[in-house]
Amino acid sequence: MQTFGPFTFDPTRAALTSGSTSVPLGQRGAALLAALLAADGQAVAKADLMEAGWPGLAVEEGNLTVQIAQLRKLLGSAPQGQEWIVTVPRVGYRLIIPQLSTPDREPASRPTLAVLPFQNLSGDADSDYFADGIVADIITALSRFRKLAIVSRSSSFVYKRRTIDAREAAQALGAGYLLEGSVRRSGERLRITAQLVEGQSGVTLWTDRFDGDLTDVFDFQDRITESVATLVAPTIEANELAQSRQKRPESIATYDILLRAKAFIDEETEKGNLAAHGLLTEALGQEPDNALILGHIVWALEHRCAMGWPSISSDDGGLCVDYARRGIRHSGGDARIMAQCAIGLIQPGRDYEGGMAVIEQAVHQNANDLYVLTVAGVMHLHCGDLQTAMEFFDRALRLGPADANARFALTGIAHLHIVRGNFNEALDFASRSLAINDRFDATYWMLIAANAQLGRLEQAHVWLKAMLAIAPDVRISRILANQPARYPDRFGPIAVGLRRAGFPE
Repeated sequence: MQTFGPFTFDPTRAALTSGSTSVPLGQRGAALLAALLAADGQAVAKADLMEAGWPGLAVEEGNLTVQIAQLRKLLGSAPQGQEWIVTVPRVGYRLIIPQLSTPDREPASRPTLAVLPFQNLSGDADSDYFADGIVADIITALSRFRKLAIVSRSSSFVYKRRTIDAREAAQALGAGYLLEGSVRRSGERLRITAQLVEGQSGVTLWTDRFDGDLTDVFDFQDRITESVATLVAPTIEANELAQSRQKRPESIATYDILLRAKAFIDEETEKGNLAAHGLLTEALGQEPDNALILGHIVWALEHRCAMGWPSISSDDGGLCVDYARRGIRHSGGDARIMAQCAIGLIQPGRDYEGGMAVIEQAVHQNANDLYVLTVAGVMHLHCGDLQTAMEFFDRALRLGPADANARFALTGIAHLHIVRGNFNEALDFASRSLAINDRFDATYWMLIAANAQLGRLEQAHVWLKAMLAIAPDVRISRILANQPARYPDRFGPIAVGLRRAGFPE
């Protein structure tokens, strides 16, 4: 059964009902409606619709026009007075499917991306196949980012070998963003270019170029897919966040609340964290089982506990764990939500086996999400294998060296070096983290502890003073109370350094 608006369509019986009333479709109409529904709100080419309605037959396009007109008449008006089936100029038709926000699903307003066929500028068929393979792999990789809705390949490929304005294509495909590209071959060398375009304005948000050798074609293809998938999702999220900041502050749309809460969390301040918690609590009051909200509130509370900031409730850690278990239950396999909840289990919750099992599944779901990779590194640093932790951190930095989440990976590597007694190396990585974000408490811990362990107490005091300027109420006892204790030696050297520098107890 498939539902849209007041209608229910049974594809096995080719039957459509509106409430208890049967809607007489006919064989052709049922076949066309089934094809439009299968596209899930995306455009369907006329040729594909004609094949669905008249399989194996050569018919005039006018037959499709007549059937679509009849379907429109039977369906009547859609919400806001528009037609249920809209014409996509020079492409075909698409069915409007109203999106409802339910507790177990992501908000319907998540950004939509269409990956258009890459242009073959070489003129040879081999490069054409290669370009199509790149696009197919990118679509698959990006589909793992649950915060993005990805237009199906069959819909976006109606633009293959066609020149069209980006804004027109975005409107026709119902996409807020387009990923375009080209492939050029010169002897045994290939050059791929890709660019991310905002659909409404036509402005390019990101562009990059990839050069490789055809003798290593599959590795080259994997590298492009990995790089594009890793960079596109954060770019879209950053653009959505910038737009959200320009909206009316009283907006209570769930997605807008999430973006605003994330902006407060990213401030890396106690006050910002408190503001984020307030927004997310308000959102949970409206949708208590929404996995995205649960993941974000776990993120906020876990960070608050880990940094040793003043408590919001009588048991921040207990609340964090409760939210984490609910978030996992409703995550639907979303890798980012699972990672947010996993670190909540091991940081304040100290459920090491449960947390590690969840992060392992999250990495399996999306190994291109930088946040997921970084959390996996942090969790192995605290209660897993140190070499595996380093591998996760290295991969995260390789895929997104300029990403905002790089500070977590750099600070994690600094932490790992302190555990191994490599204090000078720790200072190098902590300094690189500080250059990205100078408000992350844990980076200061590394700078203070490594300098103190090296006997540079004067410099350790400089960093301690700088940290207390941004977090005056933090105490080492609160920090230690919320650090995983599976292996005490993993945080012990840092605690020794902090105390040696005179960190407040």
